[in-house]
Amino acid sequence: MLAAYATLQTCVIVVFSIVGGGDIQITGDPTPAEWVVLVIIALALPLMAVVGWLVSRLHSTRTRTVAAGLSVAIVACKAMIVTGVTELLQEGIVIVAVLLLTGCGVGSVLAWAVRVTLEHVATVGTLAIRALPIVLLTALVFFNTYVWLMAATINGERLSLAIAFLLAIAGTFVVSKTVERVRPLFKSTATLPEGSDGLADTPFARMLDPSPGLPFKKAERLNVVFLLATSQLVEIVVVALVGATMYLILGLIILTPQLLNEWTHTYVSTATVLGWTLPVPDSLIHMCLFLGALTFMYISARAVDDAEYRGMFLDPLIADLHIALTARNRYRGAVTTESE
Repeated sequence: MLAAYATLQTCVIVVFSIVGGGDIQITGDPTPAEWVVLVIIALALPLMAVVGWLVSRLHSTRTRTVAAGLSVAIVACKAMIVTGVTELLQEGIVIVAVLLLTGCGVGSVLAWAVRVTLEHVATVGTLAIRALPIVLLTALVFFNTYVWLMAATINGERLSLAIAFLLAIAGTFVVSKTVERVRPLFKSTATLPEGSDGLADTPFARMLDPSPGLPFKKAERLNVVFLLATSQLVEIVVVALVGATMYLILGLIILTPQLLNEWTHTYVSTATVLGWTLPVPDSLIHMCLFLGALTFMYISARAVDDAEYRGMFLDPLIADLHIALTARNRYRGAVTTESE
């Protein structure tokens, strides 16, 4: 994560060196320098992903430490070059947050959830197809003048609160249903026979099953719920982002200055995102985020109660949990025996 963030800051430094601290207004054919800036913007996210993946493949502790130190140095240099000492505190907060989240294991859980989502791409496609009703519904919203006026006049803080409220409702629903699904696993601490076969050729295969089973700690229960809920939420977020991207592309195609003024009563066709000025109307970005939140709510409600979705995605995850909990029982039993 640090390496990916440092890669983004490197792109910022290069763009800043080309622009010279000012804004770029591209009218007509871009100049060679403007083409370079456009290419850097287009390659920033893929380059971040590639660099982050390469650094994650490093196994030497010393090499990883050097990579982390170099990343922090690059971020500090960007803050000094672009904005001066005032941004050092903000960048320091970001770095500390990344280190704390990494130490808590959040990055590993999210990476696992993303990997599972990629392994179940067909499930994502199925969910996207089943999201068509909400797509048809929100299409009516997308072409509604009053909603566009709301998107044009609402500020970023209020929109963020509204989206967070909608996501919190949907996330609470997913978590509550997840707790119902895993509750039977916690009622009995006996060894789960479904997990025994999956432990073949592992150190746990040689361990004996404890009798009776050891009760689950509160932290272990939270871990199980967090894993299942996170994997589902990541997949639903992917579908919602696909829907929001579709509307963004649609808006870029149909929105002309005249139509934008008719819907929003303004000709402003730029937006500032994370300090970057983009040639996209601010109202269009607000609209796409709002529609993405609505799609997230709808898919959350459909996913947890859909039998086919559970059979394709959730049941295999629970089967993996059977294996993990069996390994946990054997390990805890072996540790308890040794201590006695």
